[in-house]
Amino acid sequence: MSGVDAERDAFYKNARYDLPGPLVGIRVLEVSTTWAGPRCGCVLADYGADVIRVELEKVPDITRRLPPMLPGSQPPDGFLHASANKNKRSLSLDIRCEEGREVFMRLLPHFDVVLENFKKGTMSGWGCGYEDCCKVKPDIIYVSITGFGQFGPYSERPGYDPAAQAYSGFMWLNRHNAEDVPLRAPTFLADELAGLHGALGAVAALRHRERTGEGQLVDVSLLDAAMDSSTGLLALAAAGITMPPMGNPMHFASPTGIYPCKDGFVYAGVLLDTHWKIMAKMIGRPELADDPRYESFMGRIKHRPEVDALLGEWCKQHTREEVVELCRVHQIAVAAVCSPLEAVNDPHVQAREAFATMQTGENSSIRLSNPAPKFSRTPVRTRTLAPQLGADTETILNEIGITPEECAAMRARGVI
Repeated sequence: MSGVDAERDAFYKNARYDLPGPLVGIRVLEVSTTWAGPRCGCVLADYGADVIRVELEKVPDITRRLPPMLPGSQPPDGFLHASANKNKRSLSLDIRCEEGREVFMRLLPHFDVVLENFKKGTMSGWGCGYEDCCKVKPDIIYVSITGFGQFGPYSERPGYDPAAQAYSGFMWLNRHNAEDVPLRAPTFLADELAGLHGALGAVAALRHRERTGEGQLVDVSLLDAAMDSSTGLLALAAAGITMPPMGNPMHFASPTGIYPCKDGFVYAGVLLDTHWKIMAKMIGRPELADDPRYESFMGRIKHRPEVDALLGEWCKQHTREEVVELCRVHQIAVAAVCSPLEAVNDPHVQAREAFATMQTGENSSIRLSNPAPKFSRTPVRTRTLAPQLGADTETILNEIGITPEECAAMRARGVI
């Protein structure tokens, strides 16, 4: 057994593999689309909650069809849908019609959380808003994720991830200098953050209900989530201090940034003065360790172009892996700038079991991300693939007492 295996086994020595995760027993009705809502539901499902995803059969979620389709998926599945809806069950139900709404309300007493991310007022217009649900289940936790929230001057506007990145100041900051065009993050950053805040908000509200018996509405906006996760830069802006865009370097540390090597790039740098002394010796310039221009971090910031050039010239003389190894030996923070393909196949990523291989057919499989946290007692993992539309409809309805005959009749009328 390798050292890595031994460490992993020691971490999980008291694990409960008979449970899907720490949220076992929590049930969630998810009526959502695209990414922020599904991401929120995915976190709860990953942690062991029974998440039922409600979709319209005639208008399935667009992520099922957005290319590229994930190679190996059977039948072909959009990469967004496969990633955000694993570990869930699928219920095909048209809640826009009266009979579908009645079924939704029959389901409600059996659930702890309703999760939705439609434009403000949409669910209420269908008779499934928070106030409607409270009449049936007063202690329901109702999580609403929108672009701009349930109140405020912009709350009526449709809001997507790029709008939140733009309004939050992120795009303005995400450039090398003031002359560059602002740049969107390649991930749905605001959607991701709103989904995580929504999941955390649901768990916090469940804890409050456990103590008091009180349910509540949890209002999460993409804009709020993006601004809350700004690493303090917006606190400076609120105080009248605007940090200029700098791209890869960090404002408060030098040298820092991306440096080209013989065969790729690394992100490297130092913050602590003690680390500068080590780095100076590592790059073959020991005389600079106690140079009064560079020995303090304020001095290095003042002379940023000079110290950046010193580290940059040293990196150019080495391969990427040589730089990483030398920095590791000297305990200087560094990271190889990996392509996505390199990242998912990295040995550390493999050892951390960040991805699960899921069989999609007799001779086909796909790799999907595992949940990020490692729970030593209640391990979590990718258990099931994203379901086909309506795959669990009759099972779910049977669980609440709707008979197969009733299901057949509703299917004939287009309700399910």
